[in-house]
Amino acid sequence: MDWSFDICLKNRKILSHFLSAYSLEQLNTVPVGFKNSIYWNIAHVVVTQQLLVYRLSDLPMGVSDQFADAFRKGTKTEFDASRADIESLNTSLFSTLEQTKLDYNNGLFKTYTPYTVSTKSTLTNVEQAIEFNNFHEGIHLGYILAMKNILNNQTN
Repeated sequence: MDWSFDICLKNRKILSHFLSAYSLEQLNTVPVGFKNSIYWNIAHVVVTQQLLVYRLSDLPMGVSDQFADAFRKGTKTEFDASRADIESLNTSLFSTLEQTKLDYNNGLFKTYTPYTVSTKSTLTNVEQAIEFNNFHEGIHLGYILAMKNILNNQTN
């Protein structure tokens, strides 16, 4: 699983770059043609990883239920994030992944509730959840890259 964790870390470093390189206004903007902001997409990947890996393993998540409810599948941007929200999210990008790696290596994941994802694949264990999560995070990086082009064109 080291390779899967490494892929996730690399993706999250790219996501972190957006949090530091873009203005608060850019991070909160929902570009025309999109349903959510860059901030929402990054918060959503953190929440989804926690739901897929921890909640379905019947373990406590590293994010609050309130945060999970605000950024889970089916939600949309409802509020503008503050600078403190951005900083907290940036910390969570890495702390949740490090904790997952530690918990995995320590054998905490004993059970898993099967879950069928939007691609119609059914996850049956935590390893599949971790691997699918990388696919999911890549999709959202793609959305963010598309938003980046729109936002950059709006400022030129």
